[in-house]
Amino acid sequence: MKAIETDFAVDSSGFSTCRYVRWFNKKYGRETDNREWVKVHLMCGVNTRIVTAVDVSGWAANDTTYFIPLVERTAAHFGIREVSADKAYLSRKNLNAVESVGGMPFVPFKSNTLEPTKAGMWAKMYHLFAYEREAFMEHYHKRSNIETAFSMIKGKFGSALRSKSDTGQINEALCKILAHNVCVLIQAMHALNVHPIFSAEIPAAPKMASRGDF
Repeated sequence: MKAIETDFAVDSSGFSTCRYVRWFNKKYGRETDNREWVKVHLMCGVNTRIVTAVDVSGWAANDTTYFIPLVERTAAHFGIREVSADKAYLSRKNLNAVESVGGMPFVPFKSNTLEPTKAGMWAKMYHLFAYEREAFMEHYHKRSNIETAFSMIKGKFGSALRSKSDTGQINEALCKILAHNVCVLIQAMHALNVHPIFSAEIPAAPKMASRGDF
């Protein structure tokens, strides 16, 4: 898929579990029960919605801390031209991480963001967002493809996890992602004429004789 995917999007979504969590609801003045859920953090290609990196966390985890690991793991296998994400991922470190792998980060700025005075990726993207909004948003709207990816995963394989243990829930969530990628690859083989070469089809390298073979 390297030849197809160069633009990527990042986001997270929740998968419900069979466990319940209780907390005090200050608004209504009583304790509230609700299903516990886990967060799945994804980076996907915007053309085929192939998942290129994934992390699973608890429901209270901060999304932005997973951005750089997702970018780095994707960059190990794909050439990155663009990465789009929503405002939750806005930080200098995240923008610089995309620049460091050769890409451009399209993350919208908040209304209270001050105009930068120093040069750099933060300033470059701020000025593009402030003065060429239409061009910026054209790239940013590619982010909607990751919402489509989550919809595909939950529609085919369900939005709930049946496992009770933490390890089981992580493995179950990862299995959903793996199954999704298999479906995407099969679709790409037919729709995009992709011919994947699996490891079993690669001829084994000739074995070198050891000292004891002479």
